[in-house]
Amino acid sequence: MKWLLSLAVRSAWNRRLTLGMTLVAVALSVTLLLGVERVRHEARNSFALSVSGTDLVVGARTSAVQLMLYAVFRLGDASNNIRWQSYQAIADDPAVAWAIPLSLGDSHHGLPVLGTTGAYFEHFRYGDGQALQFASGRPFDGLFETVLGAEVAKRLSYRIGDRIIISHGMGDVGLAEHEDKPFTVVGILAPTGTPVDRTLHVSLQAIQAIHLDWAGGAPLPGLSIPAEHVRKFDLQPKEITAALIGLKSRAAVFRLQRKINDHPGEPLLAVLPGVALDQLWQMVGFAERTLLAVSTMVLAVGLAGLVAVVLASLGERRRELAILRSVGARPRELFLLLSAEALFVTLLGALLGVALLALLSAVLAPLVQAHFGLSLSARWVSSDELRLLAAVVAAGLLASLVPGYSAYRLSLADGLTPRL
Repeated sequence: MKWLLSLAVRSAWNRRLTLGMTLVAVALSVTLLLGVERVRHEARNSFALSVSGTDLVVGARTSAVQLMLYAVFRLGDASNNIRWQSYQAIADDPAVAWAIPLSLGDSHHGLPVLGTTGAYFEHFRYGDGQALQFASGRPFDGLFETVLGAEVAKRLSYRIGDRIIISHGMGDVGLAEHEDKPFTVVGILAPTGTPVDRTLHVSLQAIQAIHLDWAGGAPLPGLSIPAEHVRKFDLQPKEITAALIGLKSRAAVFRLQRKINDHPGEPLLAVLPGVALDQLWQMVGFAERTLLAVSTMVLAVGLAGLVAVVLASLGERRRELAILRSVGARPRELFLLLSAEALFVTLLGALLGVALLALLSAVLAPLVQAHFGLSLSARWVSSDELRLLAAVVAAGLLASLVPGYSAYRLSLADGLTPRL
């Protein structure tokens, strides 16, 4: 058997270009399959870890998924705002331990600006109950001060003391700017891998101040209130976009949820973050399955190409296999020889695919984090990815039986008879 394997290795080396191209195709297919699985897993993790310790998310009545998307992930727009009096009534409920008001709607170079209070830095949690940390600086205290997320500071090269201009509305181009009321950077948060990194944080009073001389989404003609005079006005917010609520006891979460949903003053919606995320994954589940099916088809094409290459080589190797038969190789040994060759290419392709995925994860992680907010870890394989790899190897084993069986059927006479 050792001499048979030695001949097989030499034969494969003589066909190294053809087998090498097939190996690359299998490796890329495995990389795509595992890459889709990893992105799907990391996307779920990034969404699930974006908010932790929050019992209820409250906003104007809409769908639970839409409320989570704009309140937590800064995606989309709110259907309506909620009155400040309604927020105060919720925050003053005896069951509420803390409340964080959120005001959205402005931006800076396409990045969202969030109006909030000091409670945000004190009570907001992400990941496994982790608190926000400052990489440099401090929370905002003055009216026109801002705290930047890690990605904002890195992407725009901002440092403590820099002055920035906020734009009215969400987007990147064509927006009116609050250029008469610049903000000073006083703090930069440490990276979190959540939407916090892509957010600029200011006070609720600052949001109110920059809109004193605005109406209907545009500056009032002939009216301009300088930044040094805005403190003479009432800067108490009239409405906010949403609120994050933490309770003293989670046993009261359903009672308070019903109370908020039945709020007599205006139509409100309170959702449990975990329940809303489950609804979100049910909505995008079809897209996930479609991506997985496409990558599986790509892998199937790669394995089919492997079988085709090995089968095509049988025409060139008929005499080689016949000579092996003539020197004592039995049909089952030829079967094992051809099957082992195809299986070896599959195994090596799977290993190369895993290595390529680890390399791409390490190289592309900063870009994916910057543009999509997904935190890709440069690791080997997870348990789910191991199961996919096992399925790939099993599929490769089944595919290798085809050329093995073809070789088994070759007879000594068939191999030595000249073909006309």
